[in-house]
Amino acid sequence: MPRHARLDTPGALHHIMVRGINKEDIFIDDNDRRDFLRRLGGSVTEDKSVVYAWALMRNHVHLLIRSGAKGIGSIMRRLLTGYAVSFNKRHQRTGHLFENRYKSILCEEEPYLLELVRYIHLNPLRAGITKDLKSLGSYPWSGHKTMIGESECPWMGTDYVLGHFAQAKTRAVKAYQSFVGEGIALGHQPNLVGGGLIRTLGGWSQVVSMRRSGVSIKTDDRMLGSSAFVQSILKEAEKRHLRQLKVTPSGRTMSDIIREECHKQHISVDELQGGGRRAKISNVRAMIAYRATTELGLAGAEIARHLGVTTSSMPGQ
Repeated sequence: MPRHARLDTPGALHHIMVRGINKEDIFIDDNDRRDFLRRLGGSVTEDKSVVYAWALMRNHVHLLIRSGAKGIGSIMRRLLTGYAVSFNKRHQRTGHLFENRYKSILCEEEPYLLELVRYIHLNPLRAGITKDLKSLGSYPWSGHKTMIGESECPWMGTDYVLGHFAQAKTRAVKAYQSFVGEGIALGHQPNLVGGGLIRTLGGWSQVVSMRRSGVSIKTDDRMLGSSAFVQSILKEAEKRHLRQLKVTPSGRTMSDIIREECHKQHISVDELQGGGRRAKISNVRAMIAYRATTELGLAGAEIARHLGVTTSSMPGQ
């Protein structure tokens, strides 16, 4: 069955989690970490995006990014592809480095921006890499050090985050540090990993309370926010989807193209979308992909979802 489309709203807040394949390390040494940060900075600067928080762990990465006009996909494709190629070359390695799909959670800014900044920057402390808040302030592989003014990172939106605490920078940094310190006792917070009824409402007791009240709550695993936020994002995503499917004057859609090509080759739509790899199926997918690109202007990821395959399985990928 085709996967849910990634929600990629330009200008939105995204909590990104990238993990090594089979939980393997994605950073062997500090040269790797510096290379990743250099590529991250270049990608977000080129796309006019901004990073509010980041933490590099042994086998995964957390990022909090406000995407630019091109959306988060453009940034992540360039970042992860370039880093993986460089990593494999440096360490004489072959094969995939990351899990097939990074996790991207679209987040409602209020009340989650500051909570996510704190949660992400406390990752090294929760993992035992740093022992306390003071040592976290000198840890070079998270954005916390930059947030408190101990290092420079021009692609980080430090002023925007600190502005939520106070106008004067000295007072803002002090308040930010206190806020982060208060988060240590909270430990791992599954409600900040996005989506799902329990996580959206902040706990099972809230779910029970809402159900008893007869209140309908809209949730989605791809988002972290209120029911109203989820509904508004899904409505906008549906509008964009419809615009993508009807870009020709004739109003033709991806479904029309799939039906036509399957009929010509005497195969069922279910067989096409079932992930089969025999030559005839692959040839039909290639023709559908070509028509979807030339007639509808769809991107590879969107076409892949309609065909029930991964983007990397698409012809020419």
